[in-house]
Amino acid sequence: MRHLLSLEDLRKDDMLKLIEKALYIKKNTEKFSKAMYENSMLMIFEQPSLRTILSFETAMTQMGGHAINYYSALSPWGAGKESIEDVGHVISRYVNIAIARIAEHEEIIKLAENSAVPIINALSNREHPCQVLGDMLTIMEKRKTLTNLQLTYIGDANNNVTYSLMYACKKLGIEMHIACPPNKEFMPDKESVTKTGSIVFNNPTEAAKNSDIIYTDSWMSYHISKSQKNRRIKILKPYQVTSEIMKNAKKDAVFMHCLPALREQEVTKDVIDGKQSIIFDQAENRLHIQKSIILWCLDK
Repeated sequence: MRHLLSLEDLRKDDMLKLIEKALYIKKNTEKFSKAMYENSMLMIFEQPSLRTILSFETAMTQMGGHAINYYSALSPWGAGKESIEDVGHVISRYVNIAIARIAEHEEIIKLAENSAVPIINALSNREHPCQVLGDMLTIMEKRKTLTNLQLTYIGDANNNVTYSLMYACKKLGIEMHIACPPNKEFMPDKESVTKTGSIVFNNPTEAAKNSDIIYTDSWMSYHISKSQKNRRIKILKPYQVTSEIMKNAKKDAVFMHCLPALREQEVTKDVIDGKQSIIFDQAENRLHIQKSIILWCLDK
């Protein structure tokens, strides 16, 4: 049994195995049609989801298993009437594996510590490991390698996707540039920057120079209140991904976005809907990497 809670904890070899297995599954879907036969997966959601919920449920269905969709608002735990530790013990008696999209990363850790079945972090305030493993799968497909590449993330860099990208790039040997406003609210913590060797820029044009991948994310993550919208847009506007930014990357550079996206906020319409954008290939690969993750966690 293995949990997948953080890319910081995942070995390079395991990361590569997950990506290679996903590539194989994608090309040989029918061979895995009974891989999860008579297995059940619980899906706990405290926050909204489109790609994560659909990709995991479809993954289980296509592999002959069953997924149970469970929103924490309906749970005694979500109402503050049951501990996450007890939830871990209980679900272990019912299902074979569980995913959890829970805001507090420490709560996911507690769940895993008290579970006898694998727990997969489907997004927390600290990391989004499944998203970034899918991203690495997409980069491998497009570039045929994960070495000697440069990825530039532009925008609000104090978020779960950025941290997972930092850990993945460090372990896989991808040089990571980060362009963000020079204040604590939008910058990754110094310890993670030092540990991963990421390079932080204040100038997005400079950061994008000679990059193979330009990546951005929403300026309005789930936990940010609507009252912050105008202030954040004003601060982050200089970090919008535009065609001018893309021109500073390599000619064959690709644009990535984990979605959901708001055109003309974090990225202009001509970029996200342009020829260099691979966002929907990126979204599709969530399905294939989820299959690989489920099988890896269960050692199948």
